[in-house]
Amino acid sequence: MDAHIVNSVQTLLRQVASLLIYQSVLKGTAGQAFLELLQAIRYAERNVAAESLDCLQAYGRWFRALADGQQSWQDYLLQEILWDDNPFTRQVQQDNLDQLPAALVTAVQHDLRILQQLYECSGELLSQWVKAASHLPVAPIAWNYENLPELNEPRSGLENADDWGGGLEALATYYQRYGAGLFGKYRALRWRADGFEGIAYPDPVQIADLEGYEPQKQALLKNTECLLRGYPALNVLLYGSRGSGKSSLVKGLLHKYGSSPLRLIEVAKSDLKDLPAIAECLRNRPQKFILFVDDLSFEEDEDAFKALKVVLEGSVTARPQNLVVYATSNRRHLIREFFDDRPRPRDSEEVHAWDTVQEKLSFSDRFGLTLTFEPADQKTYLKIVRHLATQAGISLEAEDLEYRALQWATRHNGRSGRTARQFVDYLTAELAID
Repeated sequence: MDAHIVNSVQTLLRQVASLLIYQSVLKGTAGQAFLELLQAIRYAERNVAAESLDCLQAYGRWFRALADGQQSWQDYLLQEILWDDNPFTRQVQQDNLDQLPAALVTAVQHDLRILQQLYECSGELLSQWVKAASHLPVAPIAWNYENLPELNEPRSGLENADDWGGGLEALATYYQRYGAGLFGKYRALRWRADGFEGIAYPDPVQIADLEGYEPQKQALLKNTECLLRGYPALNVLLYGSRGSGKSSLVKGLLHKYGSSPLRLIEVAKSDLKDLPAIAECLRNRPQKFILFVDDLSFEEDEDAFKALKVVLEGSVTARPQNLVVYATSNRRHLIREFFDDRPRPRDSEEVHAWDTVQEKLSFSDRFGLTLTFEPADQKTYLKIVRHLATQAGISLEAEDLEYRALQWATRHNGRSGRTARQFVDYLTAELAID
């Protein structure tokens, strides 16, 4: 095999081994397949038949890993750099580049120049190396960039830079605006007992799909824009009848502000006790966070109630300004109250029992903004149906559509946005089959 190829491969492997900060960039499936391919090319120089076969198989695994992700090698590498969670990406989100230790900045520049060399290992170049190593014909890979899907996140400018090490300022700006790690990779996440978990496929609901409740919608949008622009934003309780679109409205914010640093974090009721810890974890991050709690209600003396109260009102520690709580509930009074809770003469009666009752009843007032979703009347229900039918391309006569919609509501779950959506989905399938 050509000595130049051998030297090039050995140099790349030594450089990869010398990475200081960005080692995990190559920990993914495609990154590991790339390193295995370089090793296979290196060993194939001995002209052993089995090792030539190993080289071809390594080449196939690398190609398969990229094809599974529908990415070119260049896009894969850039994406991993932008998503990497390391000491530099964490610190540069909180401090300006000139405030970071010089040794750290130098190490990052060193790594970026190495990664730039890996970036320049195109599919065509690697196919030539494999062909020379295996002495067998190898189809060159020429990715058609026009047909590949675009990266979901904004570009950092590295792909157009002549010297990646010298382009560190633009990369730092990217991390400061969009974050890194899980919060750079995912726009929707959920909290689990052991930490955050990314949601690869968030609900695709769009704000434009939600008809009705315009005042509530505009109030929520305005509050969210205040959060995104760095102004004081309120915690919001969306209260009202089931199926009115409360949850969909919150989830639709992700797509409404898709290019912004907004992140939606789903917190289950069973995990509300962790809210103070979640808030502290998010405090110094550059993104803006909505902690989304769906179907909220409490039993008496729950730890979750106390934890949420701390996040809503703050404690000795100031409430983070980059997050708000958006909660939905079918109950106006979030804490269940029983008639036995009402004060009445008895030997063991609490001295200030009415204070306890009022604390329960007023908990929802701790949300700065309460949006009420009344049950849909017939006019609103039919308006939603017409809107969804138009979006679905249903061309029934208006009279027929409305008659069927009312029949559906009577036989199923009553008039609501959810019922309207279920009816239109059913009707779309029925008309397609017929």
